[in-house]
Amino acid sequence: MRPVWLLALLLTGCTIRLYPEGIGLTYRVGLEPAIYRFEPDRGAGGRYFVGEEVRFILTLARPGYVTLVAIDPDGRTYEFDRVYLSAGTHLLPNRPVRYTLVPPGGLHRVRAVYTEAPAPAQVRLEGVFTDWDARLGIYLEASGGHRYDVAETHFYVY
Repeated sequence: MRPVWLLALLLTGCTIRLYPEGIGLTYRVGLEPAIYRFEPDRGAGGRYFVGEEVRFILTLARPGYVTLVAIDPDGRTYEFDRVYLSAGTHLLPNRPVRYTLVPPGGLHRVRAVYTEAPAPAQVRLEGVFTDWDARLGIYLEASGGHRYDVAETHFYVY
């Protein structure tokens, strides 16, 4: 009976987490990803210089809210955009905003966080995190949605 129970959890997209204060259960409806493609305009691993602009190509399977989160080489994490997008391929930014690169140089990672409902403005993915998943869980819970997806890309700044 146990293997069937475990298989049922995997097929429904459930995740069980053990915490000191008890067991937590999170879930995601559907196993199909919401983000099909996410990369900088020069491709993953592209090279940029301080002061240049970077754009991102993002393809979504369904409409929803996307938060772009940068992780600098020094480990500092910060949001730099939140947008609602329709299904399809987009070039971000898609409005009169620019993503201009600033120091520090080195490897920069960017995560696109998709949710079906927006997180409140006061709940942000910013700081130096030792546990990204825990912070992301708070963000997702605040959004109130059940569908989410996260994609990561990277580039280098010189």
